[in-house]
Order: sequence, then C-alpha cells, then structure tokens
Amino acid sequence: MDPNLLTGLLTPGTSKIVFIILDGVGGIQMEEKGGTELQVARKPNLDQLAEVSSCGLLEPVSPGITPGSGPSHFAIFGYDPFQFNIGRGILEATGIDFPLTERDVVARINYATIDKNGKVIDRRAGRISNETNERICRKLQGSLRLSREVEVIIEPVREHRAVLVLRGEGLRGEIEDTDPEREGISPLEPKALIPEAEGTADLVRDFVAQSRKILADESRANMVLLRGFAKHTRYPSMKERYGLNALAIAAYPMYRGISRLVGMTVLSSVSTLADEFKALADHFADYDFFFLHIKQTDSRGEDGNFDGKVAVIEEVDRYLPQVRALKPDVLVVTGDHSTPAKMRSHSWHPLPIILYSQYCLVDPVKKFDEVSCIGGALGKMPSVQLMPLALAHARRLTKFGA
Repeated sequence: MDPNLLTGLLTPGTSKIVFIILDGVGGIQMEEKGGTELQVARKPNLDQLAEVSSCGLLEPVSPGITPGSGPSHFAIFGYDPFQFNIGRGILEATGIDFPLTERDVVARINYATIDKNGKVIDRRAGRISNETNERICRKLQGSLRLSREVEVIIEPVREHRAVLVLRGEGLRGEIEDTDPEREGISPLEPKALIPEAEGTADLVRDFVAQSRKILADESRANMVLLRGFAKHTRYPSMKERYGLNALAIAAYPMYRGISRLVGMTVLSSVSTLADEFKALADHFADYDFFFLHIKQTDSRGEDGNFDGKVAVIEEVDRYLPQVRALKPDVLVVTGDHSTPAKMRSHSWHPLPIILYSQYCLVDPVKKFDEVSCIGGALGKMPSVQLMPLALAHARRLTKFGA
C-alpha cells in the first residue's frame, strides 16, 4: 500500500494498539515432539484469544525468502522491507543509543570460535557473558591500528554481539558480510559490492586480520564475524506515517534500535518478561501504540532448544490476562519470522497471527498455532499489510473515496 494513501486516510483517535511480538515464534513439526513448538505448548490464554479473534498466517517478506530480523520487523511496522532494508550494524548501534554520524560505516560483530585450521566451530562463541564481551571490546579497541586515517570504535552490545564503527571520509557500506552463517567453514572474505567501496573493504580486511591475531589467546571468542555493513540515514517516523505515539518495550538492544529508527520512544530499563509486561501496564495511559518484543523464543529456536522455546511460549501465555485486563482496542499476537528449533535458524515459513478487536471478524480458529491459523479469516498475507489492518480495527482510518 502507498504510505501516502494511508496517511491521507488517518483520523485522530484515542484508541490503543498493542503488538506482542514473539520473535521467531513460528516453527515446523518435529515428529518426536508431537508437533510444532506452538502446537505442543500449553497456552490456554492464547488459544482462548484465538477463539474470539481473526487469525491467519503472515509472510514476513515473500514466499521462500528467509528474512533477517531487520526487514521482518520493518514489515510488521508497515515499512516495505525491500525499500527500507537496513544493515544489522545500524540496528545494533541505535539499539545501544550510540550517536552515529554521516561519516560512519557500521557493522555488527559476532564474536565466534574458530579452530586451529580457521574453521568456524561456534558462530556465537558459546554466548559469552556480557562481562567477557566488554573485556574483549576493550582489548580490541586498545590494540587495533588500521592503515589509514580512520577512527575505529568498538562497542559491546550483549553476549556475543558488538558493534564496529569505522569513522572517516569517503567510507562506503557496500561490503559483503564475513559471517558464513553456518559452522564448519572459514569466515568469508570482506568483498566490495561496488568499486567505490574497495577502499573500505581493504580497511575491513585489515581489521579482521588484526582482530584474529589480537584474540588468538582467547579460548572461545577468538574471531570476529561481521554482518550488516551500512551507513546511517533517517526514516519516516510512525508519528509521521500513522499519527501514532508509539512505545517500544524490548530487552534486546537491536530491537530497541529498530524502534528508534521509526521514531518510537524506547524503554531501556527492562530485562525480563515480567519487566516488559509490567512496563506495558505502567505506561498504558501515556501512549497509543505499544510494541512488546519477546526475544527468547528466537534464541531458543536458534539453539535448537525445542523444549526451551515451548517454555517461553507458556510463560508469555501466563502474562496474557494482564494485557487483556488493560482492554486495548486492538491486540495483535504474532512474530517477526519463524525460527524452527528443528532448523536452528531463521526460516522462510509463514507464522501465525491473532488480531483481536471488537470489530474483528471472528473465525472458526480455536488454537494459536501454524496449522490451525491456516483456516483463519486473515488468510495468508504479507506482514507489511498488518499495520493498515490494525489501524482500521482501531478506527484510525476514514473511508477511501466518495
């Protein structure tokens, strides 16, 4: 949908919209477990909500395309994921509120473990502690010396994730990732995607080579993998596009970064599910759009931890009555993409969605899972169409045409 068309239909209101996003919630069946994670989970509150709602499946980007977290979240917020595709580094940097400039090229660092032959044996270095992450960032920062006049800034994010900022004149972000996205092979060479980026790619090669030497004595985080090179730019805010005063409640920095890029107010004081759901209640009177992000479903899926992912879904289910007691005008429960524990990675599979409103078309769906929601009133739709539907159910859109 043309965002200008949507903006022209906006009407002022006081209705409240809540998006509960269980990151990576979608799955596929594991025969030995008896179904998908959602099918196996005991979730009476989510299932009861599905019974009185419109349900369906979301296609994060396009059929067969496995999305990253950036484009899949932009799509949920109604931003075309192809037009607004952004590097992971920018998301991580904004997530920790790092002040970027137009002179910066940014990438996400994954600290990883390589063996004596240079093969990646753990892309996440055993999910090292935040304290270890900070120590290694300081170690690199104090030892790196690049070959030309460029400032190097390394900032810790969380666990194995950090941010690399190259600050200088004439830098370009069109550089391939060095993360091979799987184990058992060597990190990739940082290659320029356009001739103008060749000088920056040389700097990145120098950074990677020096980092490997500096970290050689580390037992786990002895290599850097780089993802999502990009330069900073401004994006239209949710206030500008939808007239919404939006609040993001997210424990992980990257999702706070996505939220900042689209103009949300971001809470940085939450760390547990209990914190997040309490924050929703505490701030419910102050905003009219709420993005509540649950990271653990994705983490457990990436770890191949089927039972752990089930446990997170069940924990979220226990908090759902607190959300419904707030009486939001629109309540959406879904994810950004699928992360099946069977695959231990993001996947292309569509994921289920519940959309509740007093104006929704209640369908026959009785359970919140991938198979049940196939028969829902929303059908299968691109994630980018979710925001217009939420606005309509919140009575925030007027009639189109005479």
